[in-house]
Amino acid sequence: MRSVEEQQTIVTAAAVAPRPVRVAISEAQGLLCAEEVVTERPLPGFDQAAIDGYAVRSVDVQAAGTDIRDDDGAPVELSLPVVGEVTAGSRQPIRLQPRQAVKVDTGAPLPTLADAVLPLDRTDGGRARVKIYKPVRSGDYVRRAGDDVQPGDVAVRAGTIIGAAQVGLLAAVGRDKVLVHPRPRLSVISVGGELVDVDRTPGPGQVYDVNSYALAAAARDAGADVNRVGIANADARRLREVVEGQLIRSEIVVIAGAVGGGASEDVRDALADLGNLEVDRVAMHPGSVQGFGQLGRDEVPTFLLPSNPVSALVVFEVMVRPLIRIALGRRQPMRRVVTARTVAPITSIEHRKGFLRGQLMRDEATGEYLVQALGGAPGASSHLLATLAEANCLVLIDPEITEVRTGDQVDVAFLAQRG
Repeated sequence: MRSVEEQQTIVTAAAVAPRPVRVAISEAQGLLCAEEVVTERPLPGFDQAAIDGYAVRSVDVQAAGTDIRDDDGAPVELSLPVVGEVTAGSRQPIRLQPRQAVKVDTGAPLPTLADAVLPLDRTDGGRARVKIYKPVRSGDYVRRAGDDVQPGDVAVRAGTIIGAAQVGLLAAVGRDKVLVHPRPRLSVISVGGELVDVDRTPGPGQVYDVNSYALAAAARDAGADVNRVGIANADARRLREVVEGQLIRSEIVVIAGAVGGGASEDVRDALADLGNLEVDRVAMHPGSVQGFGQLGRDEVPTFLLPSNPVSALVVFEVMVRPLIRIALGRRQPMRRVVTARTVAPITSIEHRKGFLRGQLMRDEATGEYLVQALGGAPGASSHLLATLAEANCLVLIDPEITEVRTGDQVDVAFLAQRG
């Protein structure tokens, strides 16, 4: 029986990342940047007002708010004439003269010689002449050209996951396209004479095709571009045609329901001239029986997964998902693992690493992670899809451990979904 780590090593060695492609920035979200995006222009591109108010020379308003009196001892209010107005997007340059003010909107180009913006709440809001109640210092409420990004700066680095902020920055520096690692294309095929699609009513001995839907969703969650083929004809020639067609268009192929017994032999015989598919026992539960190989001219990684939907999803999580993440260019393809304290006993199968469905919680008083395994005894409950739907983690049990007591510490892998 092959260890989980040995099988993962074999699988991940077959990973091939698709060549980087240049896409519109609106299509780049969630992908890994494949270039150093160097900006050619400053951001902001010009000195601009950071707030609605009045552009002034700071030296002209320093006396605002102080006790100024005329020759007769009467208090004097500081005021300046308003000689114009500049709105955001204005292209008309204005030159500010000493002891003048220009009304400006947020984002408006700063008049020449102005070095500060006086917020409206420090004035009386006058239109022809403005009274000033409080001074500003040079640079106050001004966005200087290049404050954010200077020409030659790296705006987005290679290896960065492009999110909303990166898309916004790319737009701000004038990039409409960016080089990214594309999503690997993955095809999901279900096999089994007992399967019917969800738009039909199962007859005696028939069941719905759960796997192609569940595995397609898991692949999308991992970041793949998914083609759900659905149920493939069991005829050897037809099955070969379907798989061969997907090998041309995919970086990864997943065939569910094709391990164990005669079904496994039939599938491998049908695909024998496309390459070698090995079905092995891996020291894990659920999903110990699984297959992997590289088929077609391009040696596309191809998986054979159990017909049991829970087992198929667990094997996908442990073996297929890391391959997708590597193809996406992610430096850490595995799920985040934390340590949690068990709130109930857990049993596991000897000599197999357990990947058990669990509910991860947080102790409000201590902040400690707590976990409860879902389902019944190993083997007897591996088919219970409802408990997998409730799970937000996998409890990882080492092969040499068969009993975990309440209060023991265990490793737990998050099953967080995108979005």
